[in-house]
This record gives sequence, C-alpha cells and structure tokens, in this order.
Amino acid sequence: MGKMSKLELVMAALDARERAVAPYSKFKVGAALLTSEGEVITGANVESASYGLTCCAERVALFKALTEGRSHFKAIAVVAPMKPAPMPCGACRQLLAEYAPKAVVWTADSRSPRKIREFTVSELLPSAFLEVPQ
Repeated sequence: MGKMSKLELVMAALDARERAVAPYSKFKVGAALLTSEGEVITGANVESASYGLTCCAERVALFKALTEGRSHFKAIAVVAPMKPAPMPCGACRQLLAEYAPKAVVWTADSRSPRKIREFTVSELLPSAFLEVPQ
C-alpha cells in the first residue's frame, strides 16, 4: 500500500473520529482516505437534528477529497466503537463504488484498532449501480 500501512491509516481515522459532530447519538465515526499519491484525507460523521441530513464519516472524507481535486484512491479506513468493526452504510458503499472502486476498505473497532478487517469495494456492493440510464 505504498508508504502508509493499514494500521497508520486506521490511526488517522481514529484521530479524525475525535472531530465527529455527534450530539444526538454520541456515536462517533472516523474515516481516512488514502489517495494514490499517498495523501490522507480524513472525515468524521456530522449529525443533524433532522436525522436524514446526517452525513457519514466515509462520505465526508470522500466529498472532501473529490472537491479538493483528488480522484484516485488506494484505501479507506473506518473506525467506530463497534464489534467486530463498523461497516459502511449502503449510501457510502454506493459512493465508494462510483468514486473509489479499486480502494481497499479497512474497518476497525476504535477500542481495538489493531484488529483490522479488510474488504474490497466490490465485496461490499456487488453489482453496483454505476451508470445513469440514457
């Protein structure tokens, strides 16, 4: 994975988790996205009183990366206090399939960050919807 190990990316996600805005659920999630150039872009979940407007850490990191001109990704790490580890929701899986299809997905319980699970985006969302019908 280049110069960054999976544990280092998980630790970056753990650090990002500290900046989560979760006043309602208190469930803080952090994500760290590794670009092909070796840059790490982080995100954390942001909640709204109107729950449907809440945004997951994975999407915050991905949107931040995309709007800063990044478009090639190697991996994303996601951490939260959850056993065995948090999994990206359906919306996050869809956006990863569209914008980071070759990325490896690493997940870890924030209380045990060295126990890392690994997935491909296609394992998380087989037969993803990737084309707009004409």
